[in-house]
Amino acid sequence: MDAYVDHFLNFISVEKGLAANTISAYARDLAAYSDYLKRYEHIVEPQYVDSLLIVRFLTHLREQGLAPRSRARVLSTMRHYHRFLVREGHTKVDPTTRIDAPRTRSKLPHLLSKSEVEALLEAPRGDTHVARRDQAMLEVLYATGMRVSELISLRLADIKLDIGCLNVMGKGSKQRLIPLGEVALEFLSDYLQNVRPLMTKSQSRQEVFLNIRGGKLSRQGFWKKLNGYALCAGINKTVYPHLLRHSFATHLLENGADLRAVQSMLGHADVSTTQIYTHVIQERLKQVHQQFHPRG
Repeated sequence: MDAYVDHFLNFISVEKGLAANTISAYARDLAAYSDYLKRYEHIVEPQYVDSLLIVRFLTHLREQGLAPRSRARVLSTMRHYHRFLVREGHTKVDPTTRIDAPRTRSKLPHLLSKSEVEALLEAPRGDTHVARRDQAMLEVLYATGMRVSELISLRLADIKLDIGCLNVMGKGSKQRLIPLGEVALEFLSDYLQNVRPLMTKSQSRQEVFLNIRGGKLSRQGFWKKLNGYALCAGINKTVYPHLLRHSFATHLLENGADLRAVQSMLGHADVSTTQIYTHVIQERLKQVHQQFHPRG
């Protein structure tokens, strides 16, 4: 099984150009799947897998306590894998075809209020290089709704200061142009002109945001800084980078932005993914009605 899995992972990496995090997730799911087939079903060739085995594997995951959403993700991975095997001629039948995904409850994303966002953006204080870098990063993240992986991978060539936009490389190596807005543009320009040149002496360094040693900033490094600023801002909830992305989308839609425009800026392939934020707004309106209406 391992050879087939390696072939598939190489395909989605080289030919499909999927992100490293996505490939890692596929690899973890397929490692668990292969291990189950070998350990419990004594199967080492994919052509011997049928629908009943798929059901037994999903039942095994449920008995291990894996949530419905996680089991649905694993099944999605298996579908891609078995379709690939059929397409490449390794097997004749896709055993996942008639398997229904575990039912999941739609979970609305958490977000920050506008006042909480303001407090967070003002949290980096002082005139140090790190504070000014972090001010620029937070402003850019909220202004664009970028993923944190996109933010830390942003390169100098991606910045279009003349038109006030960023050229972002998203999932599946898909590029999208996102406007910055005046405030974020001001902070980013200050960082690029007055701070970044002092953080590195290397002309070959192309990443926009650098750590204190002049190297590429890590996701973990940014996450720690964000948590620290959330505490300073007095935000009594778990704050993580994607929370600013959720807040960006919801605040745009609350102010009347077109759903398709928000979809484009977020880089969602399907508009149904973006529509989750309209549900967030509906839920908030219901809460306001229940709280303040005399007969709520």
